[in-house]
Amino acid sequence: MAQIEAKLAALGLVLPPAIQPPAGVTLPFRFVRISGRRACVSGHGPQEADGSMAKPLGKLGRELDTEQGYRAARLTALSMLGSLQRALGDLDRVVAWQRVFGMVSSAPGFNRQPSVINGFSDLILELYGPERGAHARSAVGMAELPFDLPLRDARDAFERLLASCFTIWLGASRASTPASTRPSRGCRKPTPS
Repeated sequence: MAQIEAKLAALGLVLPPAIQPPAGVTLPFRFVRISGRRACVSGHGPQEADGSMAKPLGKLGRELDTEQGYRAARLTALSMLGSLQRALGDLDRVVAWQRVFGMVSSAPGFNRQPSVINGFSDLILELYGPERGAHARSAVGMAELPFDLPLRDARDAFERLLASCFTIWLGASRASTPASTRPSRGCRKPTPS
């Protein structure tokens, strides 16, 4: 059994099957897009082990409290891991998590988004450890999210404008990755024309 799968089993966690959108809703995109040694994953919401959308639905600070939001973020991590496993075949191929962008459906005045998204970060760190699981992170409040989900998590390795996406490194370690294929560090000055 693969290392990450063994950790999931030891924790009693199950990866859900692919989400089935509500009737009349078409999702004309891939949940995971692999390009070279990177995987870009679309935004995901919390799912139960059977693949259904996790309840309760609604806004943090109104229908859900911070503890329920933390659980939803953890379920969102499992949802993303399920999509990655289906695309990669083996979650051990993930050698680095880069950046978490957590979107929390928030009632006016709710400001505990970082505590909610800790549910996602804590699970990734628990499974992948402090090196492979380390990531930069943003946690923001949103007025509305699709299907009244309490949160949606997305990832992106680089500071680019990509909606609901995250990028992870696959395969060999970063040290053996050619410099030309590594993400840049920081912003580059524009070249004069």
